Amino acid sequence: MGTGHYGRRPGARSKVKKYKKKTWLCRRAKDTDQIQDELEKAQETGKPIKFEYDDDLPGGGQFYCPETGKHFIDAKALADHKKSRYYKRRVKDVKEEKYTQNVAEWAAGMTKEKLPPAHPRK
Repeated sequence: MGTGHYGRRPGARSKVKKYKKKTWLCRRAKDTDQIQDELEKAQETGKPIKFEYDDDLPGGGQFYCPETGKHFIDAKALADHKKSRYYKRRVKDVKEEKYTQNVAEWAAGMTKEKLPPAHPRK
């Protein structure tokens, strides 16, 4: 005796996975190193990060939080965001030292150590 027919078509789950991956990628926040680069450039030029009015962005792109890389609808939403736990954690992460390739190699044990010569010259 069989258990019956399987309810879904073959490959139906694949479509769901592709949709979830696509929506996750488009809503993904900027990485910490990208934000650190933007803030460094703003400090070098001496100008704050500003956007021209754009209808596609929330609030026309006028209310931007550089630490998190997000746009907000109005000044109140931005002020509320700056009180949030997410913002405070992100500021702490941005203040940390940048993670570079040298640090990654050192952590992996690929450092170039200068050892004393095995047979020193006399």
